[in-house]
Amino acid sequence: MEEYVKVTKSSKEEVYNEIIPQISSLLEGEADPTANLANVVAVLKMAFPSKVSWVGFYILKEGELVLGPFQGRPACVRIQVGKGVCGTAVAQGRSIIVPNVEEFPGHIYCDPDSRSEIVVPIFNQGKVRGVLDLDSPRVGSFDEIDKKYLEVIVEKAAIYVS
Repeated sequence: MEEYVKVTKSSKEEVYNEIIPQISSLLEGEADPTANLANVVAVLKMAFPSKVSWVGFYILKEGELVLGPFQGRPACVRIQVGKGVCGTAVAQGRSIIVPNVEEFPGHIYCDPDSRSEIVVPIFNQGKVRGVLDLDSPRVGSFDEIDKKYLEVIVEKAAIYVS
């Protein structure tokens, strides 16, 4: 199992290119959604230990986002669609990069140390089914490179979110 979370590259893009095949290998042959989503967040947290303070999934259930597998501090359990960064990403059906959470109207402070955030919606059968959320203790941690590769990762995980 250790081979799946080994990161030897240094640039962000190189790290993503290294972990995406590892994530694919972890997902291959396993049907359990919780196990698969938990492994995705574990790889992301290990790949970016100084950049990512919290990473996890929120799954849309009965019209609200419910906390799924994550790594980091205890988190908000439920988030309304349209509220905070996660709920806004669901309502708008698009990824949202927040360089400074202090400047995002309605930001929900689950982690008081969070300074920047990226949220990527999960689509399955043409509908938003949840989000992948990453927080960082540094302002400006996430950019279009993160968005590009996290959208690829979410696409691989989407079949486990219905």
